Amino acid sequence: MSEQPYSSTHPPLPPTTEDDRVSWLRLLRSRRVGIATFHRLLGEHGTAQAALAALPEVARAAGVEDYRACPEGVARAEMAAGRAARARLIFMTDPDYPAALRGLADAPPMLWAVGDVSVLSRPMIALVGARNASSLGTRMARALAAELGAKGYVVVSGLARGIDAAAHAATLKTGTVAVLAGGVDVLYPAENTRIAEDMVQTGLRLSEQPMGQTPQARHFPARNRIISGLAQAVVVVEAAAKSGSLITARNALDQGREVLAVPGHPFDARAAGCNMLIRDGARLVRSAEDVIEALPMATAQAAPELPLAAPPAAPNPPTPPDAPPPDRRSLRETADLHSTILDRLGPSPLAEDQLIRDVGAPVQRVAPVLVDLEIEGRIRRQPGGLLSKVG
Repeated sequence: MSEQPYSSTHPPLPPTTEDDRVSWLRLLRSRRVGIATFHRLLGEHGTAQAALAALPEVARAAGVEDYRACPEGVARAEMAAGRAARARLIFMTDPDYPAALRGLADAPPMLWAVGDVSVLSRPMIALVGARNASSLGTRMARALAAELGAKGYVVVSGLARGIDAAAHAATLKTGTVAVLAGGVDVLYPAENTRIAEDMVQTGLRLSEQPMGQTPQARHFPARNRIISGLAQAVVVVEAAAKSGSLITARNALDQGREVLAVPGHPFDARAAGCNMLIRDGARLVRSAEDVIEALPMATAQAAPELPLAAPPAAPNPPTPPDAPPPDRRSLRETADLHSTILDRLGPSPLAEDQLIRDVGAPVQRVAPVLVDLEIEGRIRRQPGGLLSKVG
């Protein structure tokens, strides 16, 4: 069963009874049913019960014989575990479901939540960064989070060591949301248990994973899209050149969120990712005011920026007409170029020069993006100047 965009023929009906809620959970937990397939089946059949009835035939058409959906007992056991943990299952049709997430193509159909669900209606800013953060980085994260909390914003992060933990700890009184890669009842890492328990008084723990699920490596990128999806902006405080925080930043761009970064020393590897983001057009952050000014509403009301320097006087020699203009890539343009390149590539190798011609962008712009994608493991370089898409 492929994960392709769906076209809804019936508006899905919200789950209004316990049996409806169990059916939604069964559908999502069924083998080979991801989020895109869930939405497609629900759109085509109108109810989760009807989609579950159609699943064996859908699987047979995809070449899967003897298919069985998630047993009802498994779904009911998960709901019982949620009640035991004082967790609430929020469906995307519920009024408390975050409106910012509902508009995403890969929106989680449901989220387990422990804590004060009302914080989901408040404006949110995501703060993410390195697990092995420096003392200066954690101090900056605490200061930014505290300032944003005092201004009325809820700080969202991932409850990881380092920057995440510092951001959560600084906003325990004003409200913070932790999006977990495992079950909402699995507090990982153990050293952040106290923060995770304290935050539910004025904040929230969220997860799309089943109750009791131990976090695994593949869960963290999926978790990151929820962090960025909840927020109006994502602030990266410290991040290496290849880190999960940069995945969150790219998710934010794809979702139309603002991306900001705290600069660091060029010799500090923990700041390399932030410096790369700033190089590519992310707004530089010195304080919470920089973050608030970058938000869409604030940006629309802001006065035009003054030029950084006066234009050169007339006697100065003009730039030669054949000199190439400086490469002033915005972060959005870089993300669009990433998407264009990945759309052009497939498992079959393609010559790099042909790819550059297909993309229609200057080689000096395409080359560094190809390096980024290769470092991220999303494309593979093969002998003879050939490129292919991974996965």
